[in-house]
Amino acid sequence: MEAVLGIDVGGTSIKAGLFTPSGELLEERKIPTPELVTEEAYAVVTSGIEKILTAHDATPSDVVACGLDIPGPVADDGTVGVLANIKLDPEGMVGALTAAFPNATVAFINDANAAALGEMWAGVAQQVSSYVLIALGTGVGAGVVANGKLVAGAFGAGGEIGHITVNREETLTCGCGRRGCLEQYASAKGIVRLYLEECERRGVTPVHVEHATDTLSVFRALAGGDECARVAVHKMCDYLAQAMAQISCVADPAMYLIGGGVAGAFATFAPELRKLFAEYAFPASREARIEAASLGNQAAMYGCAYEALRLRREALRLGVDAS
Repeated sequence: MEAVLGIDVGGTSIKAGLFTPSGELLEERKIPTPELVTEEAYAVVTSGIEKILTAHDATPSDVVACGLDIPGPVADDGTVGVLANIKLDPEGMVGALTAAFPNATVAFINDANAAALGEMWAGVAQQVSSYVLIALGTGVGAGVVANGKLVAGAFGAGGEIGHITVNREETLTCGCGRRGCLEQYASAKGIVRLYLEECERRGVTPVHVEHATDTLSVFRALAGGDECARVAVHKMCDYLAQAMAQISCVADPAMYLIGGGVAGAFATFAPELRKLFAEYAFPASREARIEAASLGNQAAMYGCAYEALRLRREALRLGVDAS
């Protein structure tokens, strides 16, 4: 059988998925992620994947494509930018995978970009040629697809929409070193901060918040009629809609997909987000659909597998060595 691998690299573990070339997920397993900088660490990953293959009567030689996604920028030429949350030697990891799966085309891709491609391959974006997947989680990122192709950018910053400036009056500094970035308001941390700040401004006691990214408590408060929560979520939607309106002036997508951890509350804030986007958007772009992403935390795993398979098929079409 021909096998395709999708490897979603996270800070504490990786999700390794075994796919058919048609996009059917046969199995997914989590493998604890050591610091991926030594041969011993690479072997933990490759041996874990080999166990998945064995369970499906496949061998390492059956793997024709192997994709990895990572939480950091990947430029057009494959150069990996700063990796803030994991320790990874990209060249060493690719070398280990190439050695373990000698017939495979190996591809590296940013995790938000991978999630966007995953929705194209097996999710809600099938048959949609131009769309943007916005991942609202600890940070804010996006995968931009235009005319069926991913827009990664020359420096790997395509889709870094979390750092669009939406508030020039902000005094607090974003993690990128600038001020007023979308990520400061539309991320999980940003929503919680907006809520606590509004409570302080009004002199009211907030609901109990477990941690700095506990948006679940904020959305529960909103459902219970908490006015401070309503204001916080409105501000989040307002800033996000402003950013989306700017994106539409550049990429003009047919659809926006909202993913990431905050998307669990999409049904709650979707009506307001759609309303505000229609108010801010250039008239020609107002009809862009705004929907929830469909693959959840598996999207990036699907997408990096798809990218590796796409590169293999392109190489075969051009008559060059695909491995």
